[in-house]
Amino acid sequence: MVSSTRGVLYPARLPEFHRLPPTASARDLAVWFWIPEWDLDAGRSSRQEIVGYPALNLVVEGDSVILAGATTRATHRYLRGSGWAVGALLRPAAVAALTDDPSAIVDGWQSVDAPQLVSAVGAAMHATEGNTTDERRERAVAVFSDWLAERVGPLSDASHQANALVDVLLGTDAADSVEEAASRLAVSVRTLQRLAHRRVGVSPAAMIRRRRLQEAAERLRLDPGLDLARLAAELGYADHAHLTRDFRHVLGIAPRTYRAEAAEAAGAVEGAVER
Repeated sequence: MVSSTRGVLYPARLPEFHRLPPTASARDLAVWFWIPEWDLDAGRSSRQEIVGYPALNLVVEGDSVILAGATTRATHRYLRGSGWAVGALLRPAAVAALTDDPSAIVDGWQSVDAPQLVSAVGAAMHATEGNTTDERRERAVAVFSDWLAERVGPLSDASHQANALVDVLLGTDAADSVEEAASRLAVSVRTLQRLAHRRVGVSPAAMIRRRRLQEAAERLRLDPGLDLARLAAELGYADHAHLTRDFRHVLGIAPRTYRAEAAEAAGAVEGAVER
């Protein structure tokens, strides 16, 4: 599994945040489950900024369930008061059971009528007697995994192929181009494009670009002295300028600016802890 905070632009600003693996029943349906919990003083807020994975998320929060589509830009949300959410980063095999057209909710979302899921996850997250906080989260993931497995049912060959698509584009030793990905899967580029459209909602090329951008942001955050030209070359960008254009297009800021802001955010948290 990749870093527990990849995709989170300013981890130092996060409230309590956890990523947990699915149980065996949902191993082919969810990459992981993510659980933020927050309890902020009155009048305070926490801005969370994400450059999301090219995937859909199914999220339980309060008494609602939403299916959030893949995104084309960095997104943000303000947390206030107290609360929690339990989200599943979906594998493509789960998508067809939740929406007929994932491209229709790119940069958007739709409500999902799932009262049993709301009830089961809520009960797990609110359980206190005889449960540690880790056990609450693990129970929430278990009931979510079971619900997802029941909703999706047995997987078709097409579902397994869709999962393989994402593994090739985003996994360890991922393909550097759409053509390479198609060759590894022994399908045509056109077939690869159709599969991505039906199961993710964005193109294979967009998925590759997002993977590179997430890694770029993470490496800049973790290594403030990293040379941008070297980073661009290692991630497959044509040059430093190409990386900067991609960064600006999705995040709205230049890599150097992001690196400085991430370092400032981390330093502010460290200073507060020391005081």
